[in-house]
Amino acid sequence: MFIAGLSINAMAQSTVSPAPATVAPTPAASAKPAVSGNSTISELQQLMQSQGVSELRTTYNGNYGSSLLFKPDNRTYYVALFQQKNFWRVVKTTSDTQAEQIYKSFVAQTEKLAAIDIRRIQLEAEKQYTEQQIASQETRLSALQNDLVVQQQQEQNVSTQQEQARQQTQVLSSKQQAARNELRALQSRIRTLESQQTMMDNSSFSGDKTTSK
Repeated sequence: MFIAGLSINAMAQSTVSPAPATVAPTPAASAKPAVSGNSTISELQQLMQSQGVSELRTTYNGNYGSSLLFKPDNRTYYVALFQQKNFWRVVKTTSDTQAEQIYKSFVAQTEKLAAIDIRRIQLEAEKQYTEQQIASQETRLSALQNDLVVQQQQEQNVSTQQEQARQQTQVLSSKQQAARNELRALQSRIRTLESQQTMMDNSSFSGDKTTSK
């Protein structure tokens, strides 16, 4: 509830003082003027401390808010405009119609005043999200770059291995061809010797038959 959470040391201004045209970028750090003992603000604070008023409505917009309170014993309405639970303006009236009008006016002011803070919060969230996306994309980019380096190194290794294999294949092919040539030469010599041996055997066999006659 607004009454329970409202700061006792509220920000004071004259009841009829207008709302400031601009909003300080850090409202919480702004100075809080002392509340006069004879003001509508101090009167409402005392009533709230003694639970002499009832909260009818409260609207929050960012750090700003407006409340409509009612003192039943004398049918008096208090309409408060506050910033971070610190009173800014308080209007006292016995007219319920006027109280509603002032309350709506204060609510509209809170919407305008909070617009900058709300936009700032949204932009901060967008900035954080964008920074997270940047970090994620940088991580992804780094991973892709590392993958590319590994791929290039592996391709280089494969290319080197392929070249070595081609060279080895050429050497082996030359050796294999030389071995075939040697084999054919040996086989040719063997056939020649076998042919000579056959001829000698045949010649010897023919000589033996002539001698026996």
